[in-house]
Amino acid sequence: MPFPSPAMKPLLCISDLACERDSRTLYQGLNINVEAGDLWHIKGRNGAGKTTFLRQLAGLHAVDEGEVQLLNNDTRMIYIGHKLGLKEQLTADENLTWLAGLDGLSTQKQRFMALEQVGLRGYEESVVAQLSAGQKRRVALARLHLCKADIWLLDEPFTSIDQQGIADEQEWLNKHTLAGGAVLMTSHQDITLAQVQVLDMGDYARQTCQYLANENGNIT
Repeated sequence: MPFPSPAMKPLLCISDLACERDSRTLYQGLNINVEAGDLWHIKGRNGAGKTTFLRQLAGLHAVDEGEVQLLNNDTRMIYIGHKLGLKEQLTADENLTWLAGLDGLSTQKQRFMALEQVGLRGYEESVVAQLSAGQKRRVALARLHLCKADIWLLDEPFTSIDQQGIADEQEWLNKHTLAGGAVLMTSHQDITLAQVQVLDMGDYARQTCQYLANENGNIT
């Protein structure tokens, strides 16, 4: 599936987005357009709503206020969360069969090639319970190479990955965005690619901070 030309309209429009949790506003008034070729690094303190934001974009968390709009019904997204959703008793290939099935059918050859691309050649029939934390994450990330999607939503994809693995992942991000795809991702580590843009969730939490400060009696 060809990606949209960078000259086309944005892939995704996020307008006045807000999120509340336990009667507390995590963020509000968040506005960005996600265009072909974009790479957004989502930053913020723990509890700022980074994961919730990605889940809202993926349709896995309610939108309390505002709008998330795909401008083309054919635009496809893949969400890979911090929790990988793998079955420990299944093999890498069996897990990938199920994960790929969320987007369509796959052949064993395609799955094995995807696992090879994430550095798991020879581990296709290994039970996931026997893999390291980094290898488990690689199984989940293999879906990016198997299922064509315009927008990647990635929650801490570098977790448990060694330095070479992080370099490999950044190369995937680079190729995807240069081909006209888009990425929104969280990470506690820096992204060294030139096209990266930063979305700081703290910029949309000022009123939350004001409320908390008033509650503590620090601001009158």
